[in-house]
Amino acid sequence: MQRDLSSIELRYLTALMAVSREGSFSRAAEQLGYTQSAVSQQIARLERSVGHQLVERPGGPRPVSLTSAGTVLLRHAEAIVARLSSAAADLDALDAGTAGSLRIGCFQSVGVHMLPRIVREFSTQFPGVQVELMENEDDGELLRQVERGDLDLTFVVAPIPAGPFDWEELLADPYVVVVPEESAAAQRGTAVTLDELSEQRLISYTQVRTEHLVENRLGRPGLRDRIVFHSNDNGVLMGMAAEGVGVAVVPWLAAGVDRPGLRVLPIADTAPRTVGIAWHQDRYQLAASHAFIDLAQQAGRYEEARMRRALGEEDAAHGVGD
Repeated sequence: MQRDLSSIELRYLTALMAVSREGSFSRAAEQLGYTQSAVSQQIARLERSVGHQLVERPGGPRPVSLTSAGTVLLRHAEAIVARLSSAAADLDALDAGTAGSLRIGCFQSVGVHMLPRIVREFSTQFPGVQVELMENEDDGELLRQVERGDLDLTFVVAPIPAGPFDWEELLADPYVVVVPEESAAAQRGTAVTLDELSEQRLISYTQVRTEHLVENRLGRPGLRDRIVFHSNDNGVLMGMAAEGVGVAVVPWLAAGVDRPGLRVLPIADTAPRTVGIAWHQDRYQLAASHAFIDLAQQAGRYEEARMRRALGEEDAAHGVGD
């Protein structure tokens, strides 16, 4: 059966999203600024348009819920609303020209070591464009904000989740260990092997995306049992490492160099994480966005060169005892 959905209005889809989110017609109405009867009518008209019951109405104090058809339509409604939000953002950007703001998503390690250099150069080229920063350690959430049109660009770590995204690689960021400078490993000064790590008390990040967990990144799921402390704050991790709570296992970009009392050592025979920058593939990109991406690539090359100098190519290629 071919359906004619031309009578569906955006407010009907917005009402469906609100009812699903709130589990109540009255709370959905309050959230949308409508009366409860108006929301009920919008859902009823939507149901007539699609030819399916979309909402279970148990009556009384019990929450309403979506039917199977309602759940299917909800996914499409969210995508439609997200695309329209992106369209509005595109039109705003087109009106703004080279003025206005550039909204950037970022996580801590990039924010500390790369972003200042990028913003300094960007501000010289585009003094009329303000950089607005959205910080979140979950790059999956930052990508969702790009999809909704809330962000223009975001830094990410590969692999990139499925979605309407394009991205450019910026640098290969190897995992390292951070130890007190008086420790035996620091005095030895060579790369640490995974077998050696498996005998240490470890400290690292709490990650939302499973593929970002340090034990998975290093290809040693068993290291999970050796992690005694989690934090998403690099300063906390470095402080714990300095006090000997454990060996910090972090990307080099998070550890940096020249921290008093600490030594950064490479991990032998492990693949680096790939840091990149992503944007919505269907959105109009201002010249300012392209310039920011170019500057991010330059900053990535600078950080890779700094990393090679700090860790040493020879140390990074050989484990302890090689």
